[in-house]
Amino acid sequence: MRERGFEIAKGWENKNIHIPKRSTVNSAGYDVEAAEDVIIPAYKPGIKPTLIPTGLKAYCNSDEYFMLLNRSSGPKKGFVMSNSVGIIDSDYYGNESNDGHFYFQYYNFLDHDIEVKKGDVIGQVIFQKFLLVDDDKAEGKRTGGFGSTDAH
Repeated sequence: MRERGFEIAKGWENKNIHIPKRSTVNSAGYDVEAAEDVIIPAYKPGIKPTLIPTGLKAYCNSDEYFMLLNRSSGPKKGFVMSNSVGIIDSDYYGNESNDGHFYFQYYNFLDHDIEVKKGDVIGQVIFQKFLLVDDDKAEGKRTGGFGSTDAH
């Protein structure tokens, strides 16, 4: 039985996407690469975060989620995640609007643009379990979402 893992998202099958791996036996995070070249412009007020595609989707158990996190070296390189931590629920996988393809959202706080090349490690994924409160009554069903659940 499959517990959790990564797959190539629809439309990215023939683009030489690498499945994330951990660097050491004690690493918590799976290193994720950029799926294509992207320029992250230097920050100025009003600028929107830059979305970096991964070409990946991830699956996990219904009582789990995964976090998109910056690497510890990210801020030194100017990379700051716009939402600090991305939380991806298990029902995001394979959803009808985007197949569960996840992206990293970054701002660049250097005084010049940052060029991200395809294959550069841009962040990490950590899988976690979550708990429910005694009177939980959630019944919504995900139909899409990026930056919000879009559940109905």
